[in-house]
Amino acid sequence: MPKKFSTIGFIGTGNMGSALAHAAAKSDMAAGARFLLSNRTESKAEALAQELQNSGADARCTSNVLTAENSELIFLGVKPQMLDGLFSEIAPILRKRFTDFTLVTMAAGTSCARIRELAGADCPVIRIMPNTPAAIGAGVVQICSLGTDEETIAGFEALLRPAGLLERIPENLIDAAAAVSGCGPAFVYMFIEALADGGVACGLPRDKAMAFAAGAVEGAARMVLESEKHPGVLKDAVTSPAGTTIQGVRALEAGGFRSAAMEAVIAAYERTLEIAGK
Repeated sequence: MPKKFSTIGFIGTGNMGSALAHAAAKSDMAAGARFLLSNRTESKAEALAQELQNSGADARCTSNVLTAENSELIFLGVKPQMLDGLFSEIAPILRKRFTDFTLVTMAAGTSCARIRELAGADCPVIRIMPNTPAAIGAGVVQICSLGTDEETIAGFEALLRPAGLLERIPENLIDAAAAVSGCGPAFVYMFIEALADGGVACGLPRDKAMAFAAGAVEGAARMVLESEKHPGVLKDAVTSPAGTTIQGVRALEAGGFRSAAMEAVIAAYERTLEIAGK
């Protein structure tokens, strides 16, 4: 039976923290739950609390200490370089707790074991690598954990289901996964912008070119997921002999398009390893 969390805390309510809070608030598993929100810039937490309240959730802005003290599930939505400072504030609180709690980290290059070390407690830890499309329910979220039982993981997955695709993977693969799906949206945004620029160069109005480019990327992605065909097969299906598309493919290959995309993922992965000190 999936565990239901009665109090859900978010320490850090930036883009990713707020996206996940919105997703969680939409879940049936959040019915009756209380959301505690804290952020270095208090106005951001206050704004998120108001948004969640407007959608019917019980949400309030509070402090890091009170969020850590009272939440069953604690999302740590801060950057890796901020974790030491955060835990210097909340670790004493966590060590004094008599009730169970689970920490959720989304910091790049930071293992579950490292989070436990910073907390100074052998508490359950869930590590996730979400991406920004989670804000609209089209995200990809990889999950691994340490010291958690199946009931807790199942409850967590049910809570975040509105964020998009959730998949459990071994922790030794999560950094590579983040380089693909976590950083990938930025690379895709650049591709959409470039497609639109090409359309403008050919005479299309900017708004039309952007809509056509984004729609083409969305449709192509759905074809890959729903047809379960290899992208190369789908590409071959629309490149007629001596046609227009194959000439475009030729130009992309001449520019090193696929190599550049691969190098972008590898560079992001290598930077994650640097952050982790590996």
